[in-house]
Amino acid sequence: MNRRYFLLSAAGAGSAMAASNVKSPNDTVRVAVVGLRGQGKSHINAYSAMKNVEIAALCDVDESVLAQRVKDVESKSGKKPATYIELRKLLEDKTIDAVSIATPNHQHTLQTIWACQAGKDVYLEKPGSHDMFESRQVVAAARKYDRIVQHGVNARSSPGIIEAARKLRDGVVGDLYMSRGLCFKWRDTIGTKPVEPVPAGVNYDLWLGPAPKREFTQNRFHYNWHWFWDYGNGDFGNQGVHEVDICRWLFGVKYPTKVSAAGGKFMFEDDQETPNTLVVTYEFDEGGQKKMMIFEVRHWMTNNEAGIGKKGGNCVGNTFFGSKGYLAVEGYNTYKTYLGKEQEPGPEASQGGNNWANFIEVVRSRDRSLQNNDIAEGVISCDLMHLGNIAYRLGRTLKFDSKTMAVVGDAEANRMFKRQYRPPYVVPEKV
Repeated sequence: MNRRYFLLSAAGAGSAMAASNVKSPNDTVRVAVVGLRGQGKSHINAYSAMKNVEIAALCDVDESVLAQRVKDVESKSGKKPATYIELRKLLEDKTIDAVSIATPNHQHTLQTIWACQAGKDVYLEKPGSHDMFESRQVVAAARKYDRIVQHGVNARSSPGIIEAARKLRDGVVGDLYMSRGLCFKWRDTIGTKPVEPVPAGVNYDLWLGPAPKREFTQNRFHYNWHWFWDYGNGDFGNQGVHEVDICRWLFGVKYPTKVSAAGGKFMFEDDQETPNTLVVTYEFDEGGQKKMMIFEVRHWMTNNEAGIGKKGGNCVGNTFFGSKGYLAVEGYNTYKTYLGKEQEPGPEASQGGNNWANFIEVVRSRDRSLQNNDIAEGVISCDLMHLGNIAYRLGRTLKFDSKTMAVVGDAEANRMFKRQYRPPYVVPEKV
């Protein structure tokens, strides 16, 4: 990180933050989990395994999902959590210390701002923003209200990947010139689904939140919302944002000077709007050193690469190319190195971590210097994903200026930095 960015992300890290409900390391941290289907269940499992952490409340707009997760929590803890359909009602409970958000992408920033304003710390599932404007606003809210906001990209708390980052900085593969992120996952067609009545027990207005009003279809609801621009960011913002974060972090870069993209929908004719195949190229020039980063999204059948992935399965990871060899990261825990022209095996490690545990540690200590994944760092990776999607949608190369946080000479691209909000679910200009 350069000095300007470090001062932003580390603001207040040297002193304990006074506004905290948690009095000491032994006090119970009371957590509310918001958004309970899919990844929300992983949040529940993570907190349920921790000492002195209580899942005090659950919130979801789908009453059937909410009822099932209440049973899950009761079976693990013997305690029945409070239940809410409406997040803003939950936030009125002053005994809640932290909110863990696993809702669809289009809700992330506004819900985090609400939680910060209510004095809650936040674990925010990736991506931390739905567009470039929201990246600025979510960080501003965390700083203004002095809240711990943890970005939910798990590799940041993995000792294996932390070691890989250190090895690259120490020159294990020499001078780095290129990194490559891979998100090759088996994604079947979603088909086409007709308009139908909203299912009983679903508060569809709350689910839509900031997004425009659309008629209900099953493809715009559970999980498949990822493939619509109103709610998701495609597989680049789903699985891919994990890898783009690793790619950027280990590569030692922040914002690019140039972004190009090509791709589209291949094989399937269905309701999906986002591309199922995408190649994004980034050029960096930091400190006079040019580097190149490539990110690829691919669906359906794939090969393995650099030892990443298995035959017939997914290929998800990163490769880093240097003057003395290359380093490959698989998943969130494992790295291997291949050195010299003969690609001799070098240092390697495989050790997982717990990003939720790191979040709770920082909530207790109020010490941001212990935090592995502050939101100010996380949204830089989100921004790379947003810029890649904008370049794809416009079909042209973007020249980006990180000082002005704008695309040079491209008003249409800059307008895509911020979406239109459906009142009253509006991300404010001033948090």
